[in-house]
Amino acid sequence: MFAKLKVWFHRPVVQFISLTVFYFAIMLALVYLYGYSGINQAKFIYNEF
Repeated sequence: MFAKLKVWFHRPVVQFISLTVFYFAIMLALVYLYGYSGINQAKFIYNEF
């Protein structure tokens, strides 16, 4: 069973699609975490005074 799966993953089309999905998931995670980093928020609570 694992031999067939290993052969299937060595196909170039399957490798390209799986790596594309993997890197897309990483990019989505980074964009999601960027929203919580506070880049666009005020650095100091009394910034308006």
